[in-house]
Amino acid sequence: MTGDRPTLGIALMLGFCLVAPMGDAVAKLLSGKVALGQLVFVRFAVQVVLLIPIIAMTGRLWRMNGRVFGLALLRTVMHILGIGMMVSALNYLPLADAIAIAFVMPFIMLLLGHYVLGEEVGIRRMVACAIGFFGTLLVIQPSFQEVGWPALLPLGVALNFALFMLVTRKIAKETDPIGLQAVSGVMAIVIMFPVIFLVPEQAAPVLAWDTALPTSTWMLLLSIGLLGTLAHLLMTWSLRYAPSATVAPMQYLEIPIATIIGFAVFGDLPNTMASIGIAIVVASGLYIVFREQATSRRPAPAPVQERSFQTAAE
Repeated sequence: MTGDRPTLGIALMLGFCLVAPMGDAVAKLLSGKVALGQLVFVRFAVQVVLLIPIIAMTGRLWRMNGRVFGLALLRTVMHILGIGMMVSALNYLPLADAIAIAFVMPFIMLLLGHYVLGEEVGIRRMVACAIGFFGTLLVIQPSFQEVGWPALLPLGVALNFALFMLVTRKIAKETDPIGLQAVSGVMAIVIMFPVIFLVPEQAAPVLAWDTALPTSTWMLLLSIGLLGTLAHLLMTWSLRYAPSATVAPMQYLEIPIATIIGFAVFGDLPNTMASIGIAIVVASGLYIVFREQATSRRPAPAPVQERSFQTAAE
């Protein structure tokens, strides 16, 4: 069992926030070039190819009891659905917009962590998270008239990923992160293989498999697997060392990072209101970091009455 180490958990989540938008950008580059089913299948296949040798060489634990196996299977199904919805959204929306709309997720996760896992969420963290959420609203500015129902896909991603992280938190301390990701990759392949290779292409073009893709396209596909595997290892490790309520607000930093990547790769630049929203998001995220560091440096707990008052003020 590993004790909570909030600062390390936050640092790992920041790593996730850097790597995940890179994978999303590559997925957007592949929009219209590769069928969704092939993209998601390769993403998990690369995960397995990368992690199984590591498990074999290091002797890491990969076996799971029945309860953990069941939750890992549920987590894998949600992972497949989440990636599928996000990649589909990127076909229609700019990178920063898609990620910004999905950022109702940390707020959902904060509430789930509090009401489902019973994690402590002080008033100050709640306020900081709410301010960050307000910042995302300024960034979103969705134009449903232009894209229609696909603009709702990131909202589905948000709810799905909040539940995904909740399940991850439930099993993170009972499993090795690399072992969990390897088993999840195998599960995903087993689930997807018959769907992709047995369903006729005419019946479901989204599941089509193209073996004649250019080498450059295959390289981008493989990089999605590499970036996705690294990102979710960082996320799993972060939840191993810190409660979901602690790391959830940090994910707001994905928005400015995605904005920078979106501008560099696709030429998308936020307008004035979106820029203000990004500044608010970054400020609230940094507040959470400094607040967590200050809390971790506190001396031993005070007597019961003082401690109760202190917790209420957090």
